[in-house]
Amino acid sequence: MKRHRIVIWDFDSRAHILAQPISEDWDAEVQMALRKNRESTLDALRAQFGEHDFEVKLANFMALGPKSFSVVAYHNRFYEQIRCAFVVGAYYPALVGACALGERVLNRLILRLRNDYKSRPSYKKIYRKDAFDDWGLGIETLVDWGVLQEAAVAAFIELKDKRHAAVHFRREVDTEHAKLALGAIQCFGRIIEAQFAGLGSLPWMLSSVPGEVYIRKEWEEVPFVREFYLPTSPLVGPWHEIVEAMPMCVIRDSFEYPNHEVSDEEFVEMRQRGQPANRR
Repeated sequence: MKRHRIVIWDFDSRAHILAQPISEDWDAEVQMALRKNRESTLDALRAQFGEHDFEVKLANFMALGPKSFSVVAYHNRFYEQIRCAFVVGAYYPALVGACALGERVLNRLILRLRNDYKSRPSYKKIYRKDAFDDWGLGIETLVDWGVLQEAAVAAFIELKDKRHAAVHFRREVDTEHAKLALGAIQCFGRIIEAQFAGLGSLPWMLSSVPGEVYIRKEWEEVPFVREFYLPTSPLVGPWHEIVEAMPMCVIRDSFEYPNHEVSDEEFVEMRQRGQPANRR
């Protein structure tokens, strides 16, 4: 009867707020609210990154764009540190950091999931290792296991090439480190969007209820989803209520549900129809 709902994300949409145009044709109160929101966002960025060279920092922040909605996992903290390094002008550390984080994600995926794929021939190539620096082997293995989405594969391959260019001596790094860092960070962002998104249309997501995302029943036992989505996605029934969203999500779901399984489509229908009057 119940489904896992994604309720915790890591994201940063402040770049959207700053980039949003404000039309003089809009209602005066709406314009005022948007301008006030923009000013408070700028004040927060100044407090976070400092006044010195703030215009340069702001340009870097806007170049990065918003940080995509990501399921909360091990990569979030380091990804934020890399973005902050780029904003303050630490371009080479940001470049190398983005590449290293991509390699770390590959390692974590293989180490966390390999026990579920012992029957695969590819398991023999990786079961003894504690770490992997061969990106090709890592990507090939995860593809064989059916873990990576197609867009994530393409982004990992692209980031692999950026990693080799950054770590091994290439003269262009000396003069184009800012451009290369931005490209690597954005490439890692595409990995997040393709593999770890908290919103969207990934195959394990049930997004038929506006503003809500659940895990499809058939995907609950898929190793990747089980390991990286379910731990932060509470199991809820179709009549649950979000009592409080911030600073932490509080859910009320003490209803007595029928003791039988339902399809994803039936769950959505029950959610949209709402709680029956005799169960309120």
